[in-house]
Amino acid sequence: MAKILITIGITLTLLGLCWPLLQKLHLGRLPGDLVFKTGNFKFYFPLTTCIVISLVLSILFWIFRK
Repeated sequence: MAKILITIGITLTLLGLCWPLLQKLHLGRLPGDLVFKTGNFKFYFPLTTCIVISLVLSILFWIFRK
């Protein structure tokens, strides 16, 4: 359990450090990300961004598993 928590903590720290770089890549504003606006309500669901991140992580985990 401790190894899992340490891994999650390191991953979140690295993601936080890479956040400015990720913003420059326009992740979160890709075509296919859904935005619904009505009055003073805004719903945002980054569908395409989630798919891209999932593919990248799947490839990385596949590479490191070998």
